[in-house]
Amino acid sequence: MKKYPLLELLIINCLYLIMISCSDSKLIRQTDDEAELAAVKSSIQGSIGWAKEKDFPLLYSIIANDSNYLEVDPDGSIIRGFDQFKKNEEFWKSSDFKAIRYDIRDLKINLSVNRDVAWFYCLLDDVNEWKGQPASWINTRWTGVLEKREGKWTIVQMHFSFVKE
Repeated sequence: MKKYPLLELLIINCLYLIMISCSDSKLIRQTDDEAELAAVKSSIQGSIGWAKEKDFPLLYSIIANDSNYLEVDPDGSIIRGFDQFKKNEEFWKSSDFKAIRYDIRDLKINLSVNRDVAWFYCLLDDVNEWKGQPASWINTRWTGVLEKREGKWTIVQMHFSFVKE
């Protein structure tokens, strides 16, 4: 039987390169996913954290600026569309409203297969005052959906609820 050491060496090298490229693509995908998850987390935090400094440009850069935006609040009210969402601006701008702090716990974020949609769940303490009196949401369940638009993670839907005792 004739041996082909050069051919065998070539085949082994090709298999090795294929193996390395597959593992490199997994590493790249994992690194990309970590960066996307960090960006999603930043948008989630910004959608609450804006209130401390009343940073409306930050808020409006995170919330979907269209008629498809949807928010369900613990009292059962539903905000449909960016225009309706923006009507709350006077309340937030009021000197009677003061954001104290927020705490997000148990944050779970998932990415779609195409990496252009994310959904999340967490528990939220949103500590605020209205006219010097507590006006906080404590142990609030918070879920939401974000869509990657023009390279930025934008919140398109949120739902807040309180646990019934």
